[in-house]
Amino acid sequence: MTTTLRPTGPLRHTDDGGKTRSYEVCVNSRPVGSIELSTDPGSGSTAGTIRGLRIDEPDRRRGRATVAALAAEEVLRGWGCGQVEASVPPSAVAALRMLESLGYVERSRNMDKELPSGPPALPPGVEGRPMNETEYGLWHAQAVDGYARSWADRGTPPDQARALAEASHRKLLPAGLATPGVSLNVLVHEGAVVGHVWVAPREVRPGRPGSYVYDVAVTEGRRGKGFGRALMLLAEGIALESGSELLGLHVFAGNTPAIRLYESLGYETTSVNYFKQLL
Repeated sequence: MTTTLRPTGPLRHTDDGGKTRSYEVCVNSRPVGSIELSTDPGSGSTAGTIRGLRIDEPDRRRGRATVAALAAEEVLRGWGCGQVEASVPPSAVAALRMLESLGYVERSRNMDKELPSGPPALPPGVEGRPMNETEYGLWHAQAVDGYARSWADRGTPPDQARALAEASHRKLLPAGLATPGVSLNVLVHEGAVVGHVWVAPREVRPGRPGSYVYDVAVTEGRRGKGFGRALMLLAEGIALESGSELLGLHVFAGNTPAIRLYESLGYETTSVNYFKQLL
């Protein structure tokens, strides 16, 4: 039997230069599922994304999904993609195993938390305040460098990683500190700044708006003293003040201390993000 992908519509081009197309998964021309492919605007035109891979129940556990994923990789190669990405919920054990068997590597995960009814108290001896313009200038340069480094460390070409980081910050902070809805705060302990957190509105789950932690970090030399937890509690208060009931974030794989911190605060993983180089 031969498993193939059959387009269900024309190749669509998005305003940001991306591509997207839906397909039926067919076995000997018989439809057994569906899949959607696109180029990821957030990762550049050379990164393809597999979305919504579904095999009908009677045809599951026969390797259809694996062959469909391999066929999808060939389509993305034809689009000029050098990398493919896929995200799955942690409960989709079969999908996780399939991706790992095909050589996909975990890049990151998305997590979120239902917020309490009232803002949590910060630990004694620390307080939060808005970032000033001088602090913003220093933070912004370091944030772009750090974000680019995070992508490059996980397989994105350095020049593309830098371009992605710069484009992301231009889009999310077009007016810097004056960008509507954006909250950039620092944490202060004994008169010294010991960390920062960036919170802004965003759709956290499909159809579910909330707030999002775009960046949080403790100043080097101040780590391991509980300031990371204090910053996340500060972020919860900021989100609640804006009217949000849900707070989300993104964390790169391998950042085990951060993942453990988020889990201890009640965050749950909603999707695990994988990537694979298309050689």
